[in-house]
Amino acid sequence: MGLYDLKYKKFGENSILVKWPSIIDENILKNILLFKSEIIKANLDLNIYVKTSYNSLLVTYLKKPVDSSKVNELKNIYKSIGSIKIQVFNKWTIPVCYDISFGKDLVFLEKSLSIKKEEIISLHASKDYRVYNIGFLPGFLYLGGMDSEIHHPRKEKPSLNIEKGAVGIGGSQTGIYPNKSPGGWHIIGRTPINLFDIEKASPCLINSGDKVKFVSISLEQYQLISVQVESNIYELNKTLIDD
Repeated sequence: MGLYDLKYKKFGENSILVKWPSIIDENILKNILLFKSEIIKANLDLNIYVKTSYNSLLVTYLKKPVDSSKVNELKNIYKSIGSIKIQVFNKWTIPVCYDISFGKDLVFLEKSLSIKKEEIISLHASKDYRVYNIGFLPGFLYLGGMDSEIHHPRKEKPSLNIEKGAVGIGGSQTGIYPNKSPGGWHIIGRTPINLFDIEKASPCLINSGDKVKFVSISLEQYQLISVQVESNIYELNKTLIDD
């Protein structure tokens, strides 16, 4: 695992912000997540909170204000991760129905990209996507690795009502809306899977660093899986990966 030239900055009274190069990159993501894991291991006796994003990590110490010694501790922890060679994540196979009744922006994208909607669907379902971040809604997955042929800027005017499970394209990324909400991504399909459940001990099913593979399903399959999900008998396929 290669190390980066990180920037450390005190952030308020109780937090330290750590910054990586400002690019979207799988190696940076895995570096951030490994650093997060080792920080938590080294501070099991403390009440801390660690939040990650594309290019940064925020460590908040809830018991007392931070000082320069905390920065030095973090630097030493970061140096130690250089010897760690393997990280384990989950790869999730998520069914998506690309029927035009769900993919309400497919016709627009077909014209804007000059690509047939069948090709858009094929390209979208052909990739393994990395989960780079989770936000702006609880459980919303920001997925990187989309084919450049179907990159498209977000909508100039966001839609007010995007349905739960909607799968969209925004810039170079794709994502899934875990609940009904406004949004500015172009919708190309829908999954019947629940990605966020506040009633569960771990509400967010999928984590940063995991991979996602979409598989195209018919409208009839979508309806069947929806019933199975509602009845709590559907099991989402996942496998362990070390990349």
